[in-house]
Amino acid sequence: MHEWLIRLRVATADGSGLARAIDYSLHRWPSLIRYAQTGNLPIDNNPVENAIRPIAIGKKNWLFAGSERAGKRAAAIQSLFATAKLNDIEPAAWLKDTLEKLPFA
Repeated sequence: MHEWLIRLRVATADGSGLARAIDYSLHRWPSLIRYAQTGNLPIDNNPVENAIRPIAIGKKNWLFAGSERAGKRAAAIQSLFATAKLNDIEPAAWLKDTLEKLPFA
């Protein structure tokens, strides 16, 4: 397939959609070969992207946290929530339980 792509690329006009697709494939050829030979690598990184999406979206909102201290608190809370999720703990229930156990003077 690699040799075929190279032959096809030579016969393809620069800047065309096909040329860009072939260039994309050839540029990533080592990764494609590694994926094909290994067999246990995921074909994409969608699980990771889905895991960090709330943080990426939240960054815009955190700009309006009110102060640097408030932004740091929001980041700490998000870290705790992410840790709870990674440990299969429902974050809101964990937070409620934790807050109920705090001593109040």
